[in-house]
Amino acid sequence: QHNTRVIVSFTLQSARDSLIRQEDSIIISLIERAKFPINSPLYDQSWALIPGFSGSLLHFIVRETEAIQSKAGRYENPEENPFFPENIPPSLVPPYNNPPVLHPAATSININKAIWDMYFDKLLPLFVAEGDDGNYASTASSDLNCLQALSRRIHYGKFVAEVKFKDAPQEYEPAIRSQDRDALMKLLTFESIEEMVRKRVEKKAMVFGQELSLDNTTHNRGVHKVDPSVVSRLYVDWIMPLTKQVQVEYLLRRLD
Repeated sequence: QHNTRVIVSFTLQSARDSLIRQEDSIIISLIERAKFPINSPLYDQSWALIPGFSGSLLHFIVRETEAIQSKAGRYENPEENPFFPENIPPSLVPPYNNPPVLHPAATSININKAIWDMYFDKLLPLFVAEGDDGNYASTASSDLNCLQALSRRIHYGKFVAEVKFKDAPQEYEPAIRSQDRDALMKLLTFESIEEMVRKRVEKKAMVFGQELSLDNTTHNRGVHKVDPSVVSRLYVDWIMPLTKQVQVEYLLRRLD
């Protein structure tokens, strides 16, 4: 697997560089998912009827894929969080010696249930066409790529929270000791930076989603593979709020 690796000289700038690269992964994964229609049977609990398994075909594919990736060491990386942690077998490969960056409490923070619900209930209907083309396994693979990219980006809030804490512990410790969620949220919120991120991801979605010709002109100007306003809304309504939720949960336990 190709992941952004934790580096020894972990700084706020290196964290932001990683978050910017992850924007690309998220937008490209959405573009790839938009190639397929909604393909509703994939999500129907009663459609697949897999022997010995209760759930949709999507659930089956995600659980089985995560189990294989876990055996190959994916979830030894602190940047990765499974959607079905109760189904994760131990890794069969020698661990990569990442230098410890996070407080041990980080391992207990996993909001993938909220990410899953957001993706299927709110985001997917905004950018995927109606219809059924029968490509269920490929569609599920695209869904999982989206989910994992979103999960990695949102849970990266643990790393951002850690470096912010280390840069200014005197600012965060009073709120942590009093377990004041609102005070922590206020410390973590920078509206000007959030607006800059919103504009950047919207522009990236415009560029990545264009149809280009060899003479550098764009066809169907104004038509994009994924509506840039959807990507903007994804960040404003869900990614940034959920990331701050992860940061708060991490900081509340930072002094344990």
